[in-house]
Amino acid sequence: MTEPHAGAAGASAPGALPPLFARLERWTREQPNETAVKAVDGNLTYAALTARTARYAAALARAGVGPETPVGLLLGRSRESVPALLAVWSLGGTAVPLDPGHPVERLGGVLRDAGAAVLVATGVPAGLETGGIGLLTPREVRRGAPGALAVSPPAPDGCAYLIYTSGTTGRPKGVEVTYRGLDTFVEALRGLGLPPGGLGLNAVSPAFDGWLWCTLLYLVHGQGVALTDLSLDGLRQAAAEGREPLPTGLRTVSLTPSLLAAHGAGLDTAEVVVVAGEACPAALAERFARGRRLLNVYGPTEVTIAATWADSRRGDDVTSIGRPLPGYRAYVLDEELRPVPTGTEGELYLGGPAVARGYRGRPGLTASRFLPDPFQGGGTRMYRTGDVVVRRDGGELEYRGRRDDQVKVRGHRIELGEVERIAAELPEVVAAACCPLAAGQALGLAVVAAPGVADPAGLAARVVERCRKQLPAAAVPGTVRVLDRIPTLTTGKADRAALARALAEPERGDGPGSAGGAVSASERTVMTVWAEVLATEVPGPESDFFDLGGHSLAAARAVSELRRTTGLRVGLGALLARPTVADVAAEIDRLAAEQGGPAGDAADAAEGA
Repeated sequence: MTEPHAGAAGASAPGALPPLFARLERWTREQPNETAVKAVDGNLTYAALTARTARYAAALARAGVGPETPVGLLLGRSRESVPALLAVWSLGGTAVPLDPGHPVERLGGVLRDAGAAVLVATGVPAGLETGGIGLLTPREVRRGAPGALAVSPPAPDGCAYLIYTSGTTGRPKGVEVTYRGLDTFVEALRGLGLPPGGLGLNAVSPAFDGWLWCTLLYLVHGQGVALTDLSLDGLRQAAAEGREPLPTGLRTVSLTPSLLAAHGAGLDTAEVVVVAGEACPAALAERFARGRRLLNVYGPTEVTIAATWADSRRGDDVTSIGRPLPGYRAYVLDEELRPVPTGTEGELYLGGPAVARGYRGRPGLTASRFLPDPFQGGGTRMYRTGDVVVRRDGGELEYRGRRDDQVKVRGHRIELGEVERIAAELPEVVAAACCPLAAGQALGLAVVAAPGVADPAGLAARVVERCRKQLPAAAVPGTVRVLDRIPTLTTGKADRAALARALAEPERGDGPGSAGGAVSASERTVMTVWAEVLATEVPGPESDFFDLGGHSLAAARAVSELRRTTGLRVGLGALLARPTVADVAAEIDRLAAEQGGPAGDAADAAEGA
């Protein structure tokens, strides 16, 4: 690995490789044949990863990529995704990670907003308008001549990557993260001291900076990045291929608490478990801290992936979000930007060299969220998170919630206003209000129809279809209801708590007996479990899990609960292939018969019959 230019970015010493590439060089030299990337389309050793990165870098350079050239990365969870990302960074370019599972309208909007010059993808998805963006495919890259990886240390303030998050105006906003921030983060990661070798799980959306967290955490420590798809499509593919969704032999795992709760049974070999993206319930933290190291990591995209962590190895309370990473600063302030006393609620502000440049092309929004740091001066800035925390006596930060209408659903930041705006753009909708449902893993949406709309069910279906075309899956409402009016507070704003309660109630004419005919014991069991998992009424045996708002995480939870309730090895594949109550109940009856008991005994026992 060579460096054609003197000087280094961020935390690097003059003339040295940037921290990430210094680690890659070390592991390529010390353990060239260890797995660096594991994916459904094959593996890469550390030696192969470095060689493949060099090929991508050469191809990108020929395509005109240089400092701050935006490059769209649309490779999903392929093994090619990691060397393509590293190649962009080796040239000082700006990576724009994308998720092939996102609607093409969103992908096109992100590429246009980022000003992408090149798109790295196996092909252009149908319907995606790329304009004059050049396409580079992995096949073209592999045809290139091999060579050494040359790293051009970038300008510290150059944009290393753009992550697009939900926007209050309904338009996704691109967060510009600098190379200084990236280097600061990588140096902080080194302090975790994970052992080299083995696999680390990366099951995050490729467009989410949690994907970067997982990839960098493992590469910095010489582990292999196990790229895994726990989305609904990924679970279906695994079931169709007859394999478990999670790879075996995982040494380190990083998941949201919701995914950890759903898939934790398959993680017995993990020595280190990292939770991030959501508040971690105390019971879950206690369960996974037994006999292993547990980290609870917190951080907004605007401060380079992560900003604080609690670590059981140093004795932290892992239900808290811990203390700032090395190089990061955390302030708990009141509305006048004054520090509040220990034990008092305040808003969390984050400072240090990892604070992002701001939002791409949004100077007003940038100015409102990235403020001068009065505690450091010298032109430094701090980021206003919108999160309410309390600093405990020992210095740990306790997360208390949000100040605004932003929510987390399955680890994804979502602005409720974005969902409402997209629904309200339909001419038949005169008002819309969105809220998280009781289970916290899906959104509910209520709309008021324009006068003359005679088909509420059809309108609800059109709203869902519109949301699916423009929003990531986590932001698509699981329940859409047409109401006469939106419940409001005395301020006139939507009463989201009352709305959540209204959406949890069955619609008129719904109910377990509305489908007609007798309901078997197994069907009652399935309906009860689904109602709890989805926080909604299950009308009858013909109800479809996914039509009721089910998603990949809910499916895993439903199967886990059915296994616990019935004592039978209900398969996830059965639910994915035939997702009605009647079909799943028939599978339960079949499994019970195989065990030698009369069909329905397991369900009757679960109900106390």
